[in-house]
Amino acid sequence: MTAKTVTELDQLVPMPTDEATLKKCLSDPVWRVTSGCLYKIMTKGDDGQPDLVQRFKPNRAQRRFMSRLWNRNVILKARQLGFTTLIAILWLDHALWNANQRCGIIAQDREAAEAIFRDKVKYAYDNLPPEIKDTFPLARDSASELLFKHNNSSVRVATSMRSGTIQRLHVSEYGKICAKFKDKAIEIMTGSIPAVPTNGILVIESTAEGREGEFFDISQRAQALAQLAADLSVKDYRFHFFAWWQEPHYRLPKGAVGLTKENNEYFDLVEAVMGCTIDVEQRTWYVATLNSEFAGAEDKMWQEYPSTPDEAFKVSTAGNYYAKDLVLLRKRGGITRVPTLDLPVNTFWDIGNSDGCAIWFHQDVKGEDRFIGYYEAHDENLRHYMKELSDTGYLWGKHYLPHDANHRRLSDTNKSTRDMLVDLGLRNTVIVPPITDLMTGVQMVRKHMKGAFFDDVGTRKGIERLEGYKKRFSRTENRFIDEPDKSNGCSEGADALRQWAQAKERGLLTGTRQHHSSTTPPPDWRL
Repeated sequence: MTAKTVTELDQLVPMPTDEATLKKCLSDPVWRVTSGCLYKIMTKGDDGQPDLVQRFKPNRAQRRFMSRLWNRNVILKARQLGFTTLIAILWLDHALWNANQRCGIIAQDREAAEAIFRDKVKYAYDNLPPEIKDTFPLARDSASELLFKHNNSSVRVATSMRSGTIQRLHVSEYGKICAKFKDKAIEIMTGSIPAVPTNGILVIESTAEGREGEFFDISQRAQALAQLAADLSVKDYRFHFFAWWQEPHYRLPKGAVGLTKENNEYFDLVEAVMGCTIDVEQRTWYVATLNSEFAGAEDKMWQEYPSTPDEAFKVSTAGNYYAKDLVLLRKRGGITRVPTLDLPVNTFWDIGNSDGCAIWFHQDVKGEDRFIGYYEAHDENLRHYMKELSDTGYLWGKHYLPHDANHRRLSDTNKSTRDMLVDLGLRNTVIVPPITDLMTGVQMVRKHMKGAFFDDVGTRKGIERLEGYKKRFSRTENRFIDEPDKSNGCSEGADALRQWAQAKERGLLTGTRQHHSSTTPPPDWRL
């Protein structure tokens, strides 16, 4: 709906005048928050117009969140859907009507904390109907806290909350805190969040901010539980995702910008993945926003206005070696749950001199390539990786090592990496012959990836490495050049998978050239 003045909304939603009816309504927290009779908020005016005052009525996304509220909640969302406003109202309402409650909001910095307190919490309290507000006098009114005299409850907005028990806690833009203020993020995780009892309510909310940090980890764990439809304990986080296309105001008239074939293919894919419909006015708004606000930078649009949960943490595919291949892999269901069978497991390695080592775990089932796991570590010795292999309990097939694993190293032992692994107990090692041109190996991966399957849990980190495997961008030439960018830690995982493609191309994998005479095809394990 369009923004209206308080006077207009007073006429639309009158306060009950009958004392018994009013008393009954005020005893119902849902009515208090959703009726539009008690709380007022400020909303931004469009096109440079002054801020407008509205009676607060939750929008569709806010109502959906309220209906699914849990003890622990993580919200991954598009921008400007109003969740901080909603929670400020919820916390204020809870403090007004319940004794001895501590309700807190953590903001990313002092300026944001002051704005949230002033414009959301304090404004809503100051503009309560006078006859209601008079029953809730203040014992303390500071620049960051309201303490109520009638029941000793309070609402506070700050950058950290460590002291005492907090019955209601909201951490606003936690993704940005994790990315920009790592010490503060650790303090929130170790001090503020544990202060919320199991019968309290914790809400962590943010747009995405990269694939690292506690917000990313919490979101991934919560999303995994949601996908499994698992019963949640009071310590588990409920996953809430709100895409840009769920906001009804995000639309522009058809023809405001031209939609390309690629634009429509993208929206069609989102519709297929999310089971939604994105009409032409929504598509127009998205493309216009992408071009005008983010200068066409897809990764920024995904971060601020995600279409799917996975897209929120996605990185740009510009210059990515396997961008299109991974899209096709997902389309055909190549990233799915892959069962681990009672068969030998092969490994494919990339071994760094002093930095990272990556290992893919693979089973060959009648010539079908199934990747069941991925492991990587940094700054570890070879014993570490041998222990990881031993702890899996797998029956081993062959271990495929890159060609430089055969090079002798100048050290006290003067042994190659392969020799040292063999001394540690690794058997059935195969050295994958080198290639003279990297792009030849990349093409081999693309060719054989078309028939492979990857377990969506066991190889998730490896898939992320393939997504991030990019060409280096030359600032002097202002273009991507055919040379891997090794600065983002993705090259080891990509190089390890390339050993598989090169070995397969040369017929080095057990079973790759077997002929199967059975006329009855095996059952489809994916069904």
